[in-house]
Amino acid sequence: MDHDTQQRNPFIFTFPEPLPLTEFISRISELSSSGYSPLGFFGTPEREILCLMGKAQHVPILLRTAFPAGHCYPSLSVTIPAFHIFERELWEEHGITPEGHPWLKPLRYPAGSPTKMESYPFFSSPSQALHEVGVGPVHAGVIEPGHFRFICQGESIQHLEIQLGYQHRGLAKLMANGDLRSKINLSEAIAGDSAIGHGLAYCIATEALCGAEAGSALKTPRRLALELERIAMHLADLSALAGDIAYLSGQNFFAALRTTIINSSLAICGSRFGKRWLCPGGINYGLNKEQNKTLRTTLLTAEKQIELSAKAMFSSSGVLNRFDSTGCISRKTAQELNMTGITAKAAGLQVDVRADFPAFEEGIFQAEILASGDVYARAYLRYKEIRQSLQMIDFWLSTLPDVKAAAVPLAKPRPNLLALSLVEGWRGRIAHIVKTDQKGNTEFYRIIDPSLHNWFALALAVRNEGISDFPLCNKSFDLSYCGHDL
Repeated sequence: MDHDTQQRNPFIFTFPEPLPLTEFISRISELSSSGYSPLGFFGTPEREILCLMGKAQHVPILLRTAFPAGHCYPSLSVTIPAFHIFERELWEEHGITPEGHPWLKPLRYPAGSPTKMESYPFFSSPSQALHEVGVGPVHAGVIEPGHFRFICQGESIQHLEIQLGYQHRGLAKLMANGDLRSKINLSEAIAGDSAIGHGLAYCIATEALCGAEAGSALKTPRRLALELERIAMHLADLSALAGDIAYLSGQNFFAALRTTIINSSLAICGSRFGKRWLCPGGINYGLNKEQNKTLRTTLLTAEKQIELSAKAMFSSSGVLNRFDSTGCISRKTAQELNMTGITAKAAGLQVDVRADFPAFEEGIFQAEILASGDVYARAYLRYKEIRQSLQMIDFWLSTLPDVKAAAVPLAKPRPNLLALSLVEGWRGRIAHIVKTDQKGNTEFYRIIDPSLHNWFALALAVRNEGISDFPLCNKSFDLSYCGHDL
């Protein structure tokens, strides 16, 4: 345990002494060899590089070094591919070049960066046997903007490159400006379909820096809100997957069930997406006995309907024909590239913040996993997680007394500390990293949405698939454009 003052999630660190660059790189390599993976790797306003390395059931380790002379260093991605996205981000934001990086390209085009969206260096091939297909950035319906550049041989995808950044809003800077305790609305807007996940990560990081903790009676409603969000979004994905293959009964049943779940959030806090439910220090909306009874009855009824709908869909030969062995990701690839959430668990990696870095007294939690890494695994695992979440909520409701809206008072954040909060959102691991300066003001705020790592998985999953299967593969990952672009 290196330099930690709080040994559970959210973690609080005092700053370690900076390491020489060679020792910094060597220490990261040693930790990686011991089963640690990067939770964060970025430059700071103080012209330093910070690295947070994490391992299940261990306190994360914080490492620090000064910006390298000449603004370059030997790329970590060459031997530890999990750093490849982080190194691209560091290069784009601070102009520090990881020499030898295998895929050094822009991510978000932040203000002040020399990178330009119109001059993105797409991979290309001179072969006359191949052709390119461009999709986006404008898409049909309410899909967010992103550009997909396919290189195909006939109908078969040989390579996909995904260009994002169209949704970059400068959210990290907005989170760092002003009073940290007043940023709940911004945190809920990081990715609108993960308002609870990001909102909770913000709340517990802020509370830790302020030296406070929400009372034990308020923790269960927070967990309940997070699991309701997971259920709702997994149902939305099952509906969309069914729609992509014209399995219309599944599309309609799962969509209706999703509405049932989000309307339950609406009845409690006035928002179908759970906005305003949480606040730093506690919750804005409680749960009385009548609401408890109504919610429990609604979820028990929904559970039976979900079981019937899932049984029908996953026994359909037409569905299985499209889902099985489509868009595969191997366990080795998922582990090497630091993938998280459904993407990783469907490939056999048992990674879940609720088990690895619990923020609550979780008891024994075991993540559901499958091994095939295909569309079927990502779809069926969503169904399994829905069942798991429903069982947890039913238990909590059966033992939950009346809970009133309440929040502990928060003093000004303590100075010269770094907080790391981790939450298992429905897409995977959410990380918020916040540093205070000597006056207790926010020095920087870093946000790591699970989509940051998982978009690259989609590009790998569609190789050698028919281009007509791309929408199905894409929906099976269901990644966030705005969560990536910030």
